[in-house]
Amino acid sequence: MAKLQKRYVCQACGSVTHRWAGQCGDCGEWNCLVEEASAAATPFQAKHHLRSGGRKVALVGLDAEIALPDRLPTGIAEFDRTLGGGFVEGSATLIGGDPGIGKSTLLLQAAARLALAGHRVAYVSGEEAADQVRLRARRLGLGGAPVQLAAATSVRDILTTLGEGAPPRLLVIDSIQTMHSDMIEGAPGTVSQVRASAQELIRFAKERGSALVLVGHVTKDGSLAGPRVLEHMVDTVLAFEGERSHQYRLLRAIKNRFGGTDEIGVFAMADAGLSEVANPSALFLTQRDEGVSGTVVFPALEGTRPVLVEIQALVVRLASGATPRRAVVGWDSGRLAMILAVLEARCGLSFSSAEVYLNIAGGYRVQDPAADLAVAAALVSALSERPVPVGAVAFGEVALSGEIRPVAHAGLRLKEAGKLGFDRALLPAAASGEASALTLSGFKNLPRFVDHLLGRG
Repeated sequence: MAKLQKRYVCQACGSVTHRWAGQCGDCGEWNCLVEEASAAATPFQAKHHLRSGGRKVALVGLDAEIALPDRLPTGIAEFDRTLGGGFVEGSATLIGGDPGIGKSTLLLQAAARLALAGHRVAYVSGEEAADQVRLRARRLGLGGAPVQLAAATSVRDILTTLGEGAPPRLLVIDSIQTMHSDMIEGAPGTVSQVRASAQELIRFAKERGSALVLVGHVTKDGSLAGPRVLEHMVDTVLAFEGERSHQYRLLRAIKNRFGGTDEIGVFAMADAGLSEVANPSALFLTQRDEGVSGTVVFPALEGTRPVLVEIQALVVRLASGATPRRAVVGWDSGRLAMILAVLEARCGLSFSSAEVYLNIAGGYRVQDPAADLAVAAALVSALSERPVPVGAVAFGEVALSGEIRPVAHAGLRLKEAGKLGFDRALLPAAASGEASALTLSGFKNLPRFVDHLLGRG
């Protein structure tokens, strides 16, 4: 029999060490190493036990014909869009988000729609009693949906129950951090328990053809809690984003083996649950009839979906000797510092003695590098107090040399701007040849762009 060997596993990052320490050497977290027992192979076993006794694996060529996987649409268009057309039979999906953001509400709505369509759906909650889930369903107007509820945390009990009769088409586990496997020592939520529980549930889904959804907790920095290997085990990873103070919610695909990544679904939180938003740009644009200095509309791109957002900037001059402040909401602060440096070094504009505030309206978070030109336009407009024309949009990437570089999918951005009534676009010169109904103004470098905004030519 293999000898049991002690090891210590970090509960934050999953790294393994053979000595206990107060701090993890990989991630720097304190008091996170938990002792686990593992079987150590003998030298003979390590050398010979994998070389024989296995079964032959069928090898196929890349040109082999394969059928497309069957989809299970939820009937919620924004959800299905993010998934790539719906759940895939036998797939595993991990969805994470801040507490109270609406993960359970969205999954309950999807489960209820599938159950009403005649599919067997199982919803297992390890955090709430069945009565609590039932009360939420009644509040959402879904009390009559034939969803099979259970409150359980034992993976063995769950799989034994679901193994009787036809398997569910959709299985929701809320949440994976509460699940417990009696095959592994340790409390629920530890790295070993999360890994072992997820592995057993995923194996059941693959063997029985059920679409599995795991709800995951997030850490204080917004990343999924538990071992990183959990994200590699599943087929799809979705992040549910948004601010409690704002109405909208974004469902973003971070990983998808059956669809595109960086696709988003947009929802609005209402009394009756989460409702779909057919035109996301309407959420993030301020309705105004005349120009306001420091505001620019930027056509962002999320996956294949263009979304128009408003970028707002405020520049406040300070008395000499005061330390200026930089505040950013919804964008990368390091990127803002770079744009300010380029404007000072290449365009001769001075922001060193001024406070700079940048905000993405509606609580939206922009990660698209094409926002550089729109941010630069908002800063120049705020500094000079000259409004950018109301009917104009701006996009392009700014290099440290001051060059304005082209970005991907300029045609999609222009098409969305035209649909919403915009008639002009400020963009890189390389993209000014795009076929569009908008009036296109192309610029090769930032100094010429700034001169144009300031009316110098």
